[in-house]
Order: sequence, then C-alpha cells, then structure tokens
Amino acid sequence: MPLRLLNPEVQKFINQNLTAQITELALTKNPFPDLVWADVLNQIVAKQKSKTKLPTWFAAQSIVYPSKLSVEQTSSEATAAYKAQLISGNSLIDLTGGFGVDVFYFAKYFKRVVHCEMNEKLSQIVAHNCKEFGLDHVVCKTGDSTEILKDLNETFDWIYVDPSRRNDIKGKVFMLKDCLPNVPELLDYYFTFSNSILIKNSPILDISLAISELKFVKKVHIIALENEVKEFLLELELNFDGAIEVQTVNISKSGNQVFTHLLQDDAEVVYSIPKQFVYEPNAAIMKSGLFHAIANTYKLTKLHAHSHLYTSDHLVTDFPGRSFKVENSFEFTKINANEYLKNKKMNLTTRNFPVSVEELRKKYKIADGGSVYAFATTTSNQQKTILICSKI
Repeated sequence: MPLRLLNPEVQKFINQNLTAQITELALTKNPFPDLVWADVLNQIVAKQKSKTKLPTWFAAQSIVYPSKLSVEQTSSEATAAYKAQLISGNSLIDLTGGFGVDVFYFAKYFKRVVHCEMNEKLSQIVAHNCKEFGLDHVVCKTGDSTEILKDLNETFDWIYVDPSRRNDIKGKVFMLKDCLPNVPELLDYYFTFSNSILIKNSPILDISLAISELKFVKKVHIIALENEVKEFLLELELNFDGAIEVQTVNISKSGNQVFTHLLQDDAEVVYSIPKQFVYEPNAAIMKSGLFHAIANTYKLTKLHAHSHLYTSDHLVTDFPGRSFKVENSFEFTKINANEYLKNKKMNLTTRNFPVSVEELRKKYKIADGGSVYAFATTTSNQQKTILICSKI
C-alpha cells in the first residue's frame, strides 16, 4: 500500500480537488513525481463516491481508499449499521471483507472481528484504516477464507459472508451456487466453525431460490434504503427446523419502517373496490412477497391479486409504505382519460396495468411532479381504474 498517499501535501491536494472533473485533472501534470498519478486520481474519485455513501470515511483523516469499484460495491453505512445491530457476541469472522465497512460496524457489537480478503493491497488498506479508527480488536487476514478458517482453527459466534456473482454468468438467472465463495457447497464446512451464519445477498437474487439451496434458514432480513432494496440477509442456525421469519425494513430520513412475519403464514385476503384510503407497500415488502400478511396485519382489503395496492375506509397511520387519500376514482376510458389526465401534472404510478407510465405520459401529455398522485391499476372486478389521490 503506498503510504506516501498519506503525505499531508498529497492529502491536501486530494481534498482540494474533490469537486474537480477527473477527466480534466488527469490531463494535467502530476505534482507528485514519486507517486503514480493514477493512484492519486483514484483517491479523489473514491473519496468523491464516499461523501454520501460513507460519511464516516469521508470525514476521517489519513484514510486510504481502494479502487472506485470496491467503494461502489461496498455496503453503505446506513445498511451496514442496521445489519450490525441484528447480531452480537464475542467473535465474528467476515469471509469476504472487501473495504471493511461491514466489519467497522460489526466491531461495535463483537469483542473480536476477523476480516478476510483475497486482495493483499485491499487487506492492507483495511488494516490501516481500522488502525486509524482505533479498531484494535479487528484482525485482517489476507488469502482464501476457506484456508484462513482452517489455519485459525477456532470457533466463532458468527460467520458473515457476502458472496459475489461470478463474471461468467452475466445476464443469466443465478443462484448462490453461482457465486464465490460457493456457500451451499461450503455450508457444512462453515458449520464446523460456527453455529450461526449470516449471508448477504444481492437484491436481484430470488429469495425462495436462495432458501431452497440452503438448510437451517432461520430468518430473512430485507433491507431497503430510501425505498430501494439494497440487500437481503439469510440468517442460518445449525439444526434450526422451525418456521422462517421474514423481517423487512425501509431505512429513511424520517425513520425506519419495520415489518415482521412468518414466511409460511399465507392466510387468505379479502378483495374490494377502492375505498377512502389507498396504501402502497415499501420496496422491502414488495421484495418479501408478504402480500397477504400485510393486508391481514393492518386489516386492509386488496384491490387485486396482482396489483399489490391496499385500501380501507379508516386511515392506518403506521402502514409501512406510502398512504394516500382517494380524491377521485374512475374507469380508464378514452373520455375519462381526456378529462382527468390530459395536460395535467401528477405523480403517476402503474400497478398491474396494461399501459406503461411512459406511454400514458406521452399519450395524454401528463407532466411529472406536483401534489397529485395517480395510480393506474386493475381492481378485483377486472376493471382498469385510475385513482387520483393526495399523499398523506
């Protein structure tokens, strides 16, 4: 790791150019002949990307950044902080450490944390940064995590792993067995070192498929940040044989929306036409597939089996998603669309509707934004319906 990047003059230059256009800066003369110009530029780019995603790193002094790709691929601080408080104990080993953001937060809940990383340079960077953060109980190991487990030969309270998708399956449906490390193949080996395993997964991975590849799955955590699903976690406990619990969270500036339910509980749901209030679940619940559970928990009726919009005559104040008051409801016909949609300004969403938002906007010259919210959807009587709403 080029420690010369920590030279005060270099750090001053990096901080002075955080708003610079890197393509233009790259064409200028390198003011530090003893350093590789690309390494200096990378520090600027990586730190720029950290400003919102990793504010603790951005604000810290004497921090070294890896490639911009490593920063892009790492957990955000918000998701890492939420994830870390889900588990605790004396010891944890992170088998796929990366830039160490997850380790930084796990270290708040564990007395000893081991960070494993194949890339020697990245491992050195994390070791340096942990020292700067005062994390003396974090140990950084370079190499294959399977071999590191074998060499350490100790039992951990938790194993944490974030398998990465193999490059040779681009564009294909993939499963955990298509990732590195191959967790399904190594699962029995992992359980010789810990009774508890936490697996981080990409949001594009199918939850049911992931569960089917594994055993002893105890809990599923689906984490959304500002209504965008960032990751889901599979919590495994050796010999667990009960019902799987699903916990969803949408982390936002206004507070966290949490919903918990058993995966196997699929009670019937009641359908109805739109009532006074309409509800749209947050992205984490949409990912979970708990569409009946959310209706029954909050005593709501559903507009249609595939619309995933809910309704009630009385306002539910703690619904985990967005809530709206229905100001007008009409069948989607040419006459109605011309009267209520054409040349209007509104926030338009389609749910189980044959025409896309883009097509509706173009055809009826609908401007985006404003205080009006419209849902184009299908109701339980198969009627194509437009709901004109105000947000609560």
